[in-house]
Amino acid sequence: MIWTIFKKELKDTLRDRRTVMMMIVIPTLIFPIILNVFVGISAGFEKEAAEKKVKIGLCSTQTSRLEQELMQLPKELGKKQFIPMSDTTKVMEAIHSDSIQIGLYIPANVKEYLAKKEAIPVVIYYDATEMGMKERAETYLNYISEKLRKERLIELKIDERKLIPISMNYRNVASDKEMIGKLAGGILPYIFIAFGFLGCMYPAIDLFTGEKERGTIETLLTTPVARWKLLVGKMGVVILSGLTASTFSILGLFFSIEVLHVVESKELLDIIHGILTPGFIALLYCLLFPLIVFFAGIMIPIAVRAKSFKEAQSIISPLNILIVLPAMVGFFPGVELNTITALIPVVNIVLATKELIAGTLEWPLILLAFATMCALATLMVVISYRKFGDEKNVVN
Repeated sequence: MIWTIFKKELKDTLRDRRTVMMMIVIPTLIFPIILNVFVGISAGFEKEAAEKKVKIGLCSTQTSRLEQELMQLPKELGKKQFIPMSDTTKVMEAIHSDSIQIGLYIPANVKEYLAKKEAIPVVIYYDATEMGMKERAETYLNYISEKLRKERLIELKIDERKLIPISMNYRNVASDKEMIGKLAGGILPYIFIAFGFLGCMYPAIDLFTGEKERGTIETLLTTPVARWKLLVGKMGVVILSGLTASTFSILGLFFSIEVLHVVESKELLDIIHGILTPGFIALLYCLLFPLIVFFAGIMIPIAVRAKSFKEAQSIISPLNILIVLPAMVGFFPGVELNTITALIPVVNIVLATKELIAGTLEWPLILLAFATMCALATLMVVISYRKFGDEKNVVN
């Protein structure tokens, strides 16, 4: 009987355009669109920044060695044009009007600084709202500074190696898989959680509040079927919708990587392929299944009590923020799965999934997180059953 109810409700759900859009179409298309737009815009900005000719205002009272070195900077450091400026006020005005992007104030007594082998105090003017200009100025001056430093060492007959008391050699013991898991592993559970919640929302509202509005819930309740079987059949469709939305969002991400070639690095692709194994996917679904049941258990009591589709939607939609915010914990470096975080709903699944991606599983903590979500999911199912069993909730 539960299977019969499940099939009947699933057919009704698949007839609803909004549900199909939220469950299949949007999750599948959203990531190819976002990633392609993001990669395209980023590549465009990088190309523009690399090819852009930077106008540099030079404010100095006399020609110096430093100015000569600036004029002789290699082309590999980017296109540039130097414009003489009379004073620093004009430099700042020119930067504000975007007639120059960088201003350099060079003191008059550069020759004395060089003779005394002292640091030349150069003032750099830039607009912090224009990305990359400070870095361009630092690149130019660091290039000249390194050249002058080597000249001084030769004049002073100093071996550069004798000025370095400690030679530091860094060796990263973390594997590439661990690096991806710890640094970027938060995106996968975030996708599942965000779309899993949205995938559950419309079926939950339609199968409970929608039936109340249409007046078909009374007919269904008159059938000789136990109330809990009706609930399980309907809840099964809600859970399946959430899992389907999550699955199609991952398929959209996979499509972006494999077909649209958003990731061009072969080494990174090999690591991703090494992570996305059948065993990994099975464990991922084991972790996320109680979370989706938990979502369904939150929405169904609200949908049962709501008087209209609009009312249910207005209550459930803001909950998406409360769910997504904890899911963003996965983006923060340094937040690890421990005894405390394993007891926090949503956060525990995000961190457990990160550990799963990184291959640094601690089974006691993973099992604690899984058990916590199973307990909460069971609690929400019980609450849903009590609300659905209350006659005044299910009948308008």
